[in-house]
Amino acid sequence: MLWQLSLRHSNRVLVVLSFLAIYVIWGSTYLAIRYAIETIPPLFAAGFRHLIAGSVLLGWGLWQGKRPTVAQWRASLVIGFLFFLIGHGTLHWAESTVPSGIAALLIATEPIFVALLIAVTATRRIPDRNIIFGLILGLLGVAVLIEPDPAHPHGSLLGTLAVLLGSLSWSAGIVYSRRSRLAGDPLMMSTLSLLSGAAMLIATGLITGEAHDFHLAGVSTRSFLGLLYLIVFGSIVAFSAYNWLLERFPPTLISTHTYVNPIVALLLGWGFASERLDLSLMLATALVISAIFLVHRSHGGPDLVGEGVNGIRNVAQPRDST
Repeated sequence: MLWQLSLRHSNRVLVVLSFLAIYVIWGSTYLAIRYAIETIPPLFAAGFRHLIAGSVLLGWGLWQGKRPTVAQWRASLVIGFLFFLIGHGTLHWAESTVPSGIAALLIATEPIFVALLIAVTATRRIPDRNIIFGLILGLLGVAVLIEPDPAHPHGSLLGTLAVLLGSLSWSAGIVYSRRSRLAGDPLMMSTLSLLSGAAMLIATGLITGEAHDFHLAGVSTRSFLGLLYLIVFGSIVAFSAYNWLLERFPPTLISTHTYVNPIVALLLGWGFASERLDLSLMLATALVISAIFLVHRSHGGPDLVGEGVNGIRNVAQPRDST
């Protein structure tokens, strides 16, 4: 009897820790990205992060007896391009001018893009009222967020558009991945897509000349710790917690992280990086979260919620930088 009570207690503790992981860790990855790219070029930072995390997950998968097929590698190229080269690459690049909290709010519009893409490509129907109203509220929230930064009058606008492009690309990756040869195997999907995306990010960084700006001796302690945090906690710990929760709880409960992550990112950015937290930002937060809620109530329900740019979830129930 005692061992049963102990097991029940340990399970409760694990549940709490797992929810804290997807709430707090994924919300904190946006600030970690900001720190990482201070002295590490953005595409290299994203590429190194996914290369190391993907290698760890590949080793885990091989130890479990999984063997990736050629068809899965081919599918991972498309997903790696949409999720990581465009989805994460634009986010890492944009955070040099866009505050981490605002970037998190912009990424939170992703379920709206997913709902629209599924409505157009899969159901071939006009989106229902909840999705349309959600889109309008989401656009209003984005409009409130687009406030020129005196320090980066043009860069902040370009950065905002880049984050939105990344959110759209990730959404397209979700829609594609539902029908790809990686569907049904979340571990292989994550592993192969991480490695494919890492190769593309590093190659693109080399092509765009990031190697000239990167010197190992010039990497600050804060950037190194930020990158290490993204690898260990953002890509491995939170991903493992997420998949553990998916096996035990309904997606509607797990998807609540979509509401919490932007709030965590905003508070951490304000508390640790002196990012702005004013009335207009609170209004934008309310608009975007309301938009996500309306999309959740649509016919797509929780399946439209994904994990964002901070990891990959089971493609049967699609998404983060973080």
